[in-house]
Amino acid sequence: MEQIFAKLKGDKWIWIIVIILSGWSLLAVYSSVGTLAYKEGKGTELYLFKHFSIVAVGLLLMYLSHKLDYKWYAGISKILMVITIPLLLYTLIFGSSVNEASRWVTIPVINQTFQTSDLAKLALITFLARMLSRKQEEIKDVKKSFVPIMGAVCVVFVLIAWANLSTAVMLFGTSVLLLLIGRISFKQIALVTAGVAVLGIIVISIGPRRATYFSRIEGFFKTEEVHETNVPFQEDKNYQANNAKIAIATGGVFGKGPGNSVQRNVLPHPYSDFIFAIIIEEYGTMGGVILLFLYLALMYRCIRIVTMSPRAFGAFLAAGLGFSLTIQALANMAVAVGLGPVTGVPLPLVSMGGTSILFTSVALGIILSVSRNIEELKGKEELDEVIKPKRVVVGSI
Repeated sequence: MEQIFAKLKGDKWIWIIVIILSGWSLLAVYSSVGTLAYKEGKGTELYLFKHFSIVAVGLLLMYLSHKLDYKWYAGISKILMVITIPLLLYTLIFGSSVNEASRWVTIPVINQTFQTSDLAKLALITFLARMLSRKQEEIKDVKKSFVPIMGAVCVVFVLIAWANLSTAVMLFGTSVLLLLIGRISFKQIALVTAGVAVLGIIVISIGPRRATYFSRIEGFFKTEEVHETNVPFQEDKNYQANNAKIAIATGGVFGKGPGNSVQRNVLPHPYSDFIFAIIIEEYGTMGGVILLFLYLALMYRCIRIVTMSPRAFGAFLAAGLGFSLTIQALANMAVAVGLGPVTGVPLPLVSMGGTSILFTSVALGIILSVSRNIEELKGKEELDEVIKPKRVVVGSI
């Protein structure tokens, strides 16, 4: 174990948290795909192997990302933005449509789909980190700093929001936090936030998923008794939320044990959107608290990297990517426990899903690259102190 960690640079606690979450993900997904396997006529082991393969590839991408000096991501961010905006447009027009939402594009040859918003999140945050670090001396200049920075944020928000409003809102919230850290004027941010709020209302009102949005918002604010699990999905607007609450309520303090979930058989997406509810049902409230603690610990380690980073770009990268992962995790948990309307946002590193795990792994690899640079600089300083020639003071005899 020591030999393995010796090859892994960067914050060791982040590596430990990722390994724990990845292992927990394998258990939770294997436990919750039984119904899906039955519907598809496939074995649960097939889904486990597929998910294990994605997790393994994610860890490999994380390792490769952390080996690359984080300064290279400043240039890569420009390329990603050039690719992302046309790709988001292509997704809206020609993307695969599921539940009245065009979120996926199919990769030729391998015939696999991926969600372009996952790439957009990584591209926008790295681009903002680059722009903020380079514009600090003229950060209050509207024309040179505010317009290009907020222009990128608003364009990406609109392109994602049309088909995936929840992801767009979380990405905008992360961007606002990053801009506040980057000393963008609070008044300017408030002005753009008001404009984005109007755009959000327009998307909810006239967008292709307006019926879904209104149904979810109405279901969240309308308090009803929890229905029985045999009520058809089409007749119950709160079907998913109610069954998630049943899973949490019946889990108790220590849960029913791994593989003993009952609500996995009635929840539409127990392996992705509502996997947190399944985890609480099987591992109890203690399991849910431990999982929450792991994400908060991950955010704490990211904040520690921010405070230790000697360069602004590294600090902005760690802050933006750390906030993005934590906000997404908290949003997924909030939906599962009934503190927010249904969003369809996966739990980072735990939910089953290809592109979400892969891009999350790359984001963590970038954070670890910043941490690795801090360790190298610290080691160099310590080495300089050791080999520094000592001054010899010659006194009178």
